[in-house]
Amino acid sequence: MMLLIIEGLFIGTLLGMTGAGGGILAIPILMWSQGWSILEAAPVGLIAITISAFVGTLQGLFEKTVRYKAAIWIAIFSLPSVYIGLKLSHILPILWITILFCLVMLIIGLKPLIFKSKCSSTALCKTNPRTGRFIWNWRTRLSLGGIGILSGVLTGLLGVGGGFVITPSLQKMTNLKFYSITNTSLMVIFLIGSITLIMHIMQGYHYPLSETFIFTSTCILGLVLGRLLCKYIPVQIIKTVFSSTLICISLLLAYKTIGYIS
Repeated sequence: MMLLIIEGLFIGTLLGMTGAGGGILAIPILMWSQGWSILEAAPVGLIAITISAFVGTLQGLFEKTVRYKAAIWIAIFSLPSVYIGLKLSHILPILWITILFCLVMLIIGLKPLIFKSKCSSTALCKTNPRTGRFIWNWRTRLSLGGIGILSGVLTGLLGVGGGFVITPSLQKMTNLKFYSITNTSLMVIFLIGSITLIMHIMQGYHYPLSETFIFTSTCILGLVLGRLLCKYIPVQIIKTVFSSTLICISLLLAYKTIGYIS
């Protein structure tokens, strides 16, 4: 039980600092510590991340750093694709989903270490320098809608909140400040995660109540801590730690999966 508490605090802190990574790391960690399959760990990780993201969203709305219109726009486009992802999760073998999960983690982890971020002047989705809000045109709508479709499919298929796609995508396509990106990502995670949870419940998934409560409550505490830390830790350090953690987890999970096949 203590291990589950430590894991929840770690995942919540990472989610609060980056606006991403909580769900994608929660699944392999729960698989190892609880002996669950990816289909058993995903719903528990998702409910913890979704509720934690709700707390972060409230904080961001209070601080007026959430671009809530963009978050709603991304979520709207993600809804039909979440359903597609859920259908695929019941068709594809668990082994294939696990391998895909490892590949996604590895790509997301390697990308910021290999490729430098684009200059904000070349961003597809520009913001008003005075208000910090998006300038809504066809490029902004199309780009944010594309993020929603991709994150929705991966949320339904892999059972994660989608922040590991949303945060780097917003960094690449917009000139928002990092703190605003993380808060906006948290709102999208909450919106997408809520719909996905409803779909899980409608499909008859039963949550292990004790483990779910402990993991969710400690994730919330960790998120509050992470939101405080991200104001004092340089952004580049946060990105490097996040990327390195993703790479390590993906390689370890892949090694375990290959060993299981052998």
